[in-house]
Amino acid sequence: MGSRVSKLTCCWGSQYKGTVLEAPDVESEEKGDAYDLPPFQEFSFEQLRLATSGFAVENIVSEHGEKAPNVVYKGKLDAQRRIAVKRFNRSAWPDPRQFLEEARAVGQLRNHRLANLLGCCCEDDERLLVAEFMPNDTLAKHLFHWETQPMKWPMRLRVVLYLAEALEYCTSKGRALYHDLNAYRVLFDDDCNPRLSCFGLMKNSRDGKSYSTNLAFTPPEYLRTGRVTPESVIYSFGTLLLDVLSGKHIPPSHALDLIRDRNFNMLTDSCLEGQFSNEDGTELVRLASRCLQYEQRERPNVKSLLLALTPLQKEIEVPSYVLMDMPRGGASSLETLPLSPLGEACSRMDLTAIHEILEKIGYKDDEGTTNEDLTCCERDGTVLDYNTATFSLKNCFFPIV
Repeated sequence: MGSRVSKLTCCWGSQYKGTVLEAPDVESEEKGDAYDLPPFQEFSFEQLRLATSGFAVENIVSEHGEKAPNVVYKGKLDAQRRIAVKRFNRSAWPDPRQFLEEARAVGQLRNHRLANLLGCCCEDDERLLVAEFMPNDTLAKHLFHWETQPMKWPMRLRVVLYLAEALEYCTSKGRALYHDLNAYRVLFDDDCNPRLSCFGLMKNSRDGKSYSTNLAFTPPEYLRTGRVTPESVIYSFGTLLLDVLSGKHIPPSHALDLIRDRNFNMLTDSCLEGQFSNEDGTELVRLASRCLQYEQRERPNVKSLLLALTPLQKEIEVPSYVLMDMPRGGASSLETLPLSPLGEACSRMDLTAIHEILEKIGYKDDEGTTNEDLTCCERDGTVLDYNTATFSLKNCFFPIV
């Protein structure tokens, strides 16, 4: 390896296009096909309404909040399994048959590099998708809006490799098109491993736009034809490589100008000082420039990306949650425990049921006051306020033992 450097100083000739390296045409290893998840199913609208507390504003997790035409909510099924629910604009999919066909096709995919699609809902004019919930934010949050520390170089390399593996899996299953690939589509699971959101495998509407981000980041052929191709996905992958390298959302045209002018310092995140070698930085810039070629045929395919990214990986034995300096699992292990009757009543915010349960167990507070005089109680992080009939529920419930 080359010496460690503060800034990326290596460069290559002005003809940076290069020959597109093609991976051998061998059958890919379908890692994760046996991923342990329930089969795709259709949910009722009432199930999803209850799971999201009536599509409450505080449960919105999508980028633009309730102002977005299609909103994503977090929720819980049976108060245990966490889910993400995407609710489409009512005019998005007028033909229920087309929506169901698309959703069922995406729902057949099962892979540990995806935030997998668990089901959908198609009632009247309501169209919703249900996916695994990823609790540890998006790549955009960790790259652009970090609070305590920036993402480390080995983790950034892992992100782009896992993303390439997700795209390769989807391609092998006949789903090579991904709509509006960007840093908000990369999510982090309980162990802080990056996953690709399944929502981008379906358009926001049957005949709608495939790209909702700034046109400066849109593949040039999409601007010309309005159509997404597998090569368009590679172009978007190139913009993600720039995000990872720079820690900023640099428009591709500007990035290519910086590369032509050999102004590599502007392309690298100052927070990465001393974390990577000249060779590694140069290879990532080179790979990004190939993905961003104007002509589609000059861009690499997904297998080529895997071939290029795999040798760059660092600290491969270190778990992602360690690299991210985050606790492992979060609250997920607690949420898999069966709920007590009190926990179930709390999850439903059913004050009457809670009152009856407390009466049955003869609850008394520290001063011996019975529950008839009770205005507030707290058990394992669950606060119940009878005066205002409001709840403050933390992310887990414990069974009574």
